[in-house]
This record gives sequence, C-alpha cells and structure tokens, in this order.
Amino acid sequence: MVSVKRNNVKLLVALIGGTGVLTMGALSVAIGQQQVAPAVVVSSGNSTAAGPTSATTTPLMAVPLIKGPAALPTEEQGPAAP
Repeated sequence: MVSVKRNNVKLLVALIGGTGVLTMGALSVAIGQQQVAPAVVVSSGNSTAAGPTSATTTPLMAVPLIKGPAALPTEEQGPAAP
C-alpha cells in the first residue's frame, strides 16, 4: 500500500516537473519570435503625408545637437569675476 502511494506521488511530481519544463520552453520560443519578428508597415498607396525620401538620411545613432560642456545654471555658478 505504501509503495503504491509513493509511486503515485513520484508520478505526480514528474508530471508537474515535465509540464513546467514544457511551459518554459514554449515561453522561450514565443519571446524569441516576438523579438525577431520585423515590423510590418501597411500603406494604402494614397497617403499625402511627406515621408522619408531617398535624399534624406537618418543617423544610425543619436547625435547631440550641442557639442562641448554645458553651461552651469546661474544659481550654481560662482561669484561674478570683476
């Protein structure tokens, strides 16, 4: 009797563990496909909005508009020089 209960518990634990492994695998595949999928743009063909043309280029990285050190706010500047 004890052996049958012990086997049932082992079987239940194995089923729960296997289900967990399968669930993690399915979630990994779903997340991987979500990140890899390219964006799809649908156009009706009659848009009048100006979009990017072949003459315009967009930088691949953000470029700061102001170069060099930023000026301190007036409350953080030292006393005025004579």
